[in-house]
Amino acid sequence: MDTLLQWVDVTSAVLFFCVFLLLVEYLWNKAPRNFPPGPPTLPFIGNIHRFSIGKFHIQLGECAEKYGNIFNIQIFGPRLVVLNGYKLVKKVYVDQGNDYADRPNVPMLRDTVGDKGIVASNGYAWKQQRRFALSTLRNFGLGKKSLEPSIHLECRYLAEAISNEQGKPYDPRLLLNCAVSNVICVLVFGERFEYSDSEFQILLNTINQLVLLEGSVLVSSISQFWLAALASSVLWKSFRHLWEFQSRKSLSWKDDKAAGFDIENLCFCTLDLFFAGTETTATTLTWGLLYMIKYPEIQAKVQAEIDQVVGSARQPSVTDRDNLPYTNAVIHEIQRMGNILPLNVVRAATKDTQIEEYSIPKGTMVAGNLTSVLFDKTEWETPDSFNQGHFLDSNGNFRKREAFMPFSAGKRVCLGEQLARMELFLFFSSLLQRFTFKPPEGVEPSLDYILGATHSPKPYKLCAVPR
Repeated sequence: MDTLLQWVDVTSAVLFFCVFLLLVEYLWNKAPRNFPPGPPTLPFIGNIHRFSIGKFHIQLGECAEKYGNIFNIQIFGPRLVVLNGYKLVKKVYVDQGNDYADRPNVPMLRDTVGDKGIVASNGYAWKQQRRFALSTLRNFGLGKKSLEPSIHLECRYLAEAISNEQGKPYDPRLLLNCAVSNVICVLVFGERFEYSDSEFQILLNTINQLVLLEGSVLVSSISQFWLAALASSVLWKSFRHLWEFQSRKSLSWKDDKAAGFDIENLCFCTLDLFFAGTETTATTLTWGLLYMIKYPEIQAKVQAEIDQVVGSARQPSVTDRDNLPYTNAVIHEIQRMGNILPLNVVRAATKDTQIEEYSIPKGTMVAGNLTSVLFDKTEWETPDSFNQGHFLDSNGNFRKREAFMPFSAGKRVCLGEQLARMELFLFFSSLLQRFTFKPPEGVEPSLDYILGATHSPKPYKLCAVPR
């Protein structure tokens, strides 16, 4: 009898504890009043069972079809409000930009970065760091012709490295990473690095690993709870290599903590430039060469235009861009279809506010689904297929499109947009001026992708034949 009573007591205690946990979880994570709708959630795990990492951006579009262009999802913690479609994303990010200019208080970021750098900081610190970074980059030539010779030089080094492949199949990703990253190295460190430099390779490999790790829904979910320290330690193992690399290379000065500028923050700002300035541009170029071997007729037209306007005696220049409308249109379509940052970088409400008829409490995470913008059926004639005509008018002249938003918009628009545009044009046009890219014999190019923090093509090989 005593044993039975003990068993009942233990069972009751366990049941009470479970009910208590469920009640706490419900009260802690229940949707606020007048909050955007969303799929039903399960205790503790939220909606994670509804999504697969590789198709997350696509499945968000499916949620929009069911719940509308503004809905919420919950994955192991706080709710995320997702915005869909060009008009809504523009309205929130641009027209209500001040209301959604913060970054969320996510444990994974807080434990590894805190309020340092440009990407993760908020408020006054963010404004000061962004202003400082912009003015410094401009002093180094951002947005000016003075930066172009550095990119031209790297184009030549890249062409030489590709020539050394002797037309044999190779994976273009590594060389593209090296070339693009060297542009940032010249800006930040005042020097470029040989592609074979061991420290340089550690830097690039670590960036690639972090991009895949940070983009994992699982890691992002784990980071919300008591396993945040584990997730952070995994990140920090890779992060440390970047830290040590830049601490040795960065200029040092007497810390001025009162002004918010010190050597630690300088390193984090430099890391932000490397992440933003290397990974996204290199991934776009990797998509670009893949599309060129997938659609050789488009490649041939780009080459014909470059031959006619630029010739072969000199490298393409930024001043040629207006005279190369077809090439420019192809680059823009590569960016649209490549969809490098499908969910952008998550923002947070700076105050209690509203999106349309829904209430959004301060601190709520908000993400503009860039996939829904770049593939918006109401904005693009053939959204699901590669069509450079999206950026050409009836006379063959280049035309801008408002729904072209790969760099995001509003207060948190990409800091390096001007640099990225210049790099994409100069690298892409110079490569197609020098080489014809083909798939290895007997291989059909695949547009399969990997979804991490960026949307990148699966590793592939191509052959570069000198022209």
